[in-house]
Amino acid sequence: MLNISHNTLNKKVDLSSFKSGKKTFNKSYYKFFNRFLLAAALIGIIVLFLPWTQNITGSGLVTTLKPDQRPQTIQSQIPGRIEAWYVNEGDFVKKNDTILRISETKSDYFDDRLVERTGNQIDAKTSSVDAYQGKVEALNRQVDALKKERGLKLEQTRNKLVQSKLKVQSDSIDLEAAKTNLSIADRQYQRTKTLQEEGLKAIRDVEEKRLKLQEVQAKFISQGNKYLASKNAVINATLEFSRTQASYTDKISKAQSNMFTAQSGQFDTKAQVSKLQNAYSNYKKRNSLLYVTAPQSGYINKALKGGLGITFKEGEALVGIMPSQYDLAVETFVKPIDLPLLHIGEKVRVQFDGWPAIVFSGWPNVSYGTYGAKVVAIENFISKNGRYRVLLAPDKEDHDWPEAIRVGSGAKTIALLEDVPIWFELWRQINSFPPNYYQPETTKPVSKKNKS
Repeated sequence: MLNISHNTLNKKVDLSSFKSGKKTFNKSYYKFFNRFLLAAALIGIIVLFLPWTQNITGSGLVTTLKPDQRPQTIQSQIPGRIEAWYVNEGDFVKKNDTILRISETKSDYFDDRLVERTGNQIDAKTSSVDAYQGKVEALNRQVDALKKERGLKLEQTRNKLVQSKLKVQSDSIDLEAAKTNLSIADRQYQRTKTLQEEGLKAIRDVEEKRLKLQEVQAKFISQGNKYLASKNAVINATLEFSRTQASYTDKISKAQSNMFTAQSGQFDTKAQVSKLQNAYSNYKKRNSLLYVTAPQSGYINKALKGGLGITFKEGEALVGIMPSQYDLAVETFVKPIDLPLLHIGEKVRVQFDGWPAIVFSGWPNVSYGTYGAKVVAIENFISKNGRYRVLLAPDKEDHDWPEAIRVGSGAKTIALLEDVPIWFELWRQINSFPPNYYQPETTKPVSKKNKS
């Protein structure tokens, strides 16, 4: 047993002649297993040369294609207090249906007849504007009348001034004539006196000439007084003209000042009317905001402010709503290193949470339970999770997405890239290389002209 003896039995005894020896020494061990290993090796080598679709995997959520179709909250534009609810959670509401009624919490709007009284103020101020307008028109007519009267009065005083000047000329001529007559009468008197002294004329003739000389002198003095009076009349007419012009200018200026004051009051009242009209519109609009309505047709998700008598601020969320009509989409997130590999219109496979699926990422045609999608948008700015957001829409050439999918459920995505052999994909994965960078056929190369 321990093989410590130098007498070996196997050389003396032929064990193969025994029945048990024949079964033991002539048996071929691991024959089928070796064949299995050989076949597996051949199949593995063949598989290494099979095509493999490179892909980029990601995870995301089901959302909607358009922003106005996504779940939203309904807010109130004004602060208030909840008075009554008209819907329950899960109810379907149409657009503009009333969801709840609120009341004012600010003392400035407690008056139930605030809109009516503001309208009365507008009517009163509008009447005041009309009154100011009538006053302005009356003063404007008064200014026109004063201007016409001033023109006539100035024309009258101007005529008097012209008459006075003509009277001065006439009196001046009469004065020269009287002066000439005085000189003639004086010479006649002196000549008659001389002749009387010589005895050629009688004393009576001298006395007649002296009387006539005195009459001519009186006429000369009287004509001089008339001449001076005419000059004074010219001066008086000039003063009258200036006084008339100044008087009517003062009256017209005063009337215009009153008119401008009335216009200023009218404009101020118009401004007050505009402010009141603005306040009236705001009050009227504010009254309509006391009923919170649905912005679009959809289902009430959750009342974020429940109960009655609860106060809230403006812009605070009151209730959530999910639109009834929406186009499903998937938002997925990819690593920054994979972003250059994605392009608009590229095909993607989607697996939804809750739907059984057998996924072969490299053989999308063999996978079961996945649905087709296309890339419709790629975000240009990185998200908070350190990845880029990609929006996917259903592929119309593939199977329709399940109708029971709800917005917010999870999804896994597989973006399909180039087809490569399996051995190349294994080599890439072992070396942690990124998938092959490529441009899809729909992408046009950028020319030098476009670059410049």
